[in-house]
Amino acid sequence: MSLHAPNSRALVAGGTGRVGGAIAARLEADGWSVFAAGRRDGDLRTAAGARTLVAAALAGLGGLDLLVHAAADAFAPTPFDRVTEADWEAAMDVTAKGTFFLAQAAADALRESRGAIVIVEDVAAFRAWPAFVPHSAAKAAQAMLTRALALALAPEVRVCGVAPGAVAVDAGQEPRRAAETLLGRIGQPEDVADAVAYLARASFVTGTSLVVDGGTSLKSGGGAVP
Repeated sequence: MSLHAPNSRALVAGGTGRVGGAIAARLEADGWSVFAAGRRDGDLRTAAGARTLVAAALAGLGGLDLLVHAAADAFAPTPFDRVTEADWEAAMDVTAKGTFFLAQAAADALRESRGAIVIVEDVAAFRAWPAFVPHSAAKAAQAMLTRALALALAPEVRVCGVAPGAVAVDAGQEPRRAAETLLGRIGQPEDVADAVAYLARASFVTGTSLVVDGGTSLKSGGGAVP
């Protein structure tokens, strides 16, 4: 089956958030049948919750051709000395643990359809942000999962990542964050959705991440604090 053909079926975990909602809307506009899932559909902090979510999507869609992991917990800047064990676990749960067990739960259905997984990562995976150590570490783990899962699930299933930069930033930060980019603007959820839509149909792309940051990584180097 061609992944961008009509009647293809996509599960968007985190599909009720700003970025996940834009991804779900873009896929629907491209002709996909989409299950846009929130936490009520399955808690990705546990392996059982991931299995519950996939089961709900399979029941609703009748199969699965694309899995998008766009779920994330909120994060806030925390000085290194004040990071707690609870902060660490919260950062890792949905981002790293959830990515793995969601892929594991969906693997059989995606192998059957020769489908794809797209993981919404973060440029924090590649840049050292001392005010966001647990978040950056979790996103680095997630970026490695993109590559490890691509190896584990090949050749039947492609696995790719999208690593956004400043997208949907807090009110009042737009001018400063826009100045950090080469393009002179912050990103929008639709920019991430465009990248996901491309990777969903890019049949010769797997095991890599597409950075969507407006050139921020080139302009500001690796250690800028967001």
